[in-house]
Amino acid sequence: MPPLSGRDRFTCFATCAPGVEAILHAEAKTLKLARLERQVGGVRFEGTLADLWRANLCLRTAVRVLLRLARFEAADADALYRGVSEIDWSAFARPEGTLLVAAQTNESKLDHSEFAEQRTKDAIVDAFRRKAGVRPSVDKDDPDLRVHLHLFRDRATLSLDASGESLHKRGWRVHQGPAPLAETLAAALVLASDWDRRAPLLDPFCGSGTIAIEGACLATNTPSGFLRRFGFERWLGHDAQRFAAFRRSLEAARTHPGKLYILGSDLDREQIEGARANAAAAGVDELVAFEVADARDLAPRKGWNAWIVTNPPYGQRLGEEAQLVELYRAFGARVREHGAGFRLAFLSGKPELLRALGLGRCERRPIVNGGLACELLLAQL
Repeated sequence: MPPLSGRDRFTCFATCAPGVEAILHAEAKTLKLARLERQVGGVRFEGTLADLWRANLCLRTAVRVLLRLARFEAADADALYRGVSEIDWSAFARPEGTLLVAAQTNESKLDHSEFAEQRTKDAIVDAFRRKAGVRPSVDKDDPDLRVHLHLFRDRATLSLDASGESLHKRGWRVHQGPAPLAETLAAALVLASDWDRRAPLLDPFCGSGTIAIEGACLATNTPSGFLRRFGFERWLGHDAQRFAAFRRSLEAARTHPGKLYILGSDLDREQIEGARANAAAAGVDELVAFEVADARDLAPRKGWNAWIVTNPPYGQRLGEEAQLVELYRAFGARVREHGAGFRLAFLSGKPELLRALGLGRCERRPIVNGGLACELLLAQL
């Protein structure tokens, strides 16, 4: 296989958190990615290298973008080794470089992911050794080449990880805070709310400011990956000059809305200070305001017709739940009193807490947040 050409077309797969597939599919459709197919765990599409670049730079809810290299039967370790060996790995990386293999296996005879990773790694380094007399080394932190193997019913799909680090790492987070919401999931909440990007956007449990910052980036058409680097930039033959021009063209399309009001509030002063630092690092500090405030005191102005998009505490520690029920109940009463015409997107890990809001019949969508099964409540008040 020769180095990847900008004229070639490839099959790619953008992964996402469970429950976000429909949102990611809508995003990919907006980007006009071709031959879209929504699947469990993500979206399949076809395109050129430029489409691969755009997907990484612009898909706000994708976790990784994978470029498919091959599919083959792999009912045992030898078949897996042979299939991996048939790829010309020297087209993507130097013999003295570094690599990392990640594997997933489901309903396959090779049911141990670590063994599948090891066997795939062996096939790659042996291929380099036979051809160049030198083999790449494994780097678990910052490899030149990330390889992804998916085994399902003894059929292997071998891909290059074009993203590198997870796409939730936007490059602007300077303040972490306790259990922050992933940027990709924050973007999913804002998109699921159908925010019109003009009405006020409020997050009364803002923590480190992730939802408000993602909202500001969405409203200004700021590419989600504009501050970071990607795995494909380290592939052999990568056209850095062309990619730099492509990136600049996307950044030039950013908009600057005039009357945009985005407010994040939280009781924790340290979190608010961290949220302001994050917003400054993301370049949206002029568009987002943060303040120390209690969500139970929410008192929006009349006629706002605002969107409330938030991820409140769930109460994972013993003894917290009773207090949180009262918090949710008080917040729900406040929203019902002052939020006529508002729209609400509310993520929670406990159905009993959602019931405490007292909002009646609402749309509920299952979604996974960091391995925790949650529900996204969508309502128009």
